[in-house]
Amino acid sequence: MREYAFHTVDVFTQSRFGGNPLAVFPDARGLDATTMQLLAAEMNYSETTFVLPPDNPAHTARVRIFNRVAEMPFAGHPNVGTAFVLARLGLGTGPVLLFEEIAGLVEVRLTREGYSEIDAPQPLKLIGELPVEAIAACLSVDPKKIATRAHAPVRASVGLEFVLVEVESGALAVSAPDIGAFRRCANAIPNLGERLSIFLYARDGFNIRARMFAPLSGTWEDPATGSANATLAALLLSLNGGERLAYHAVQGSEMGRRSELSLRAWRARDGIRASVGGSCIPVFSGTVKL
Repeated sequence: MREYAFHTVDVFTQSRFGGNPLAVFPDARGLDATTMQLLAAEMNYSETTFVLPPDNPAHTARVRIFNRVAEMPFAGHPNVGTAFVLARLGLGTGPVLLFEEIAGLVEVRLTREGYSEIDAPQPLKLIGELPVEAIAACLSVDPKKIATRAHAPVRASVGLEFVLVEVESGALAVSAPDIGAFRRCANAIPNLGERLSIFLYARDGFNIRARMFAPLSGTWEDPATGSANATLAALLLSLNGGERLAYHAVQGSEMGRRSELSLRAWRARDGIRASVGGSCIPVFSGTVKL
């Protein structure tokens, strides 16, 4: 049997037991994908990461990300938290870390102690709109509470797909996932399946308040979704016609796990790019024998 160390951190917060928890296995050599998936399900966090040697020695690591039921090509808070853990253990050197992932190369900047900012690996991709009535049913809200002035519910990605939905301010707190409606919507739309992850948001002045539901992939609600927030930042820039934007977002308040995220988006040669940053705090460390 071999002993594998793991560390947990709360991401996008400076307060323990806030933000989004993450488990990191900083040396996953010897673990196969089936075992990684079983460990992620056992941890029961929205994601768990497994760090491996990079394919390219110029990069920091290869990082595999698993939610409770499947491997993910990219995700936000797992990258922020993994960079924090590796830096804290002395396994990630320098101010910039490069993680190889399914969706591409992820750059992570360690800008100050406990704070990381990542660039999403892909430019904004818009996949298509979804019916207001179906999305309202998934969120258990009146369709009239779905705001469509700026955009309809839209499938979008900067490395991981989400359905982005603007709601009226009062609807954010009362929304709740209806898993039956999620299943009906997923079955009705080609290529959705378990990737029906709905990121709903309301404007708060120049900033954003948000929630994210993905019950079909085992996450009833996520306290902080860096990849979805980055996707929204890219979408908002595409809509306002500017060259760049920056703002703050709050997520997880309704769960009692307030998360604070910093977002940026800019126009690049290959499209609209986005980044997300935030603080981390360590929580648990332990080992498992396999």
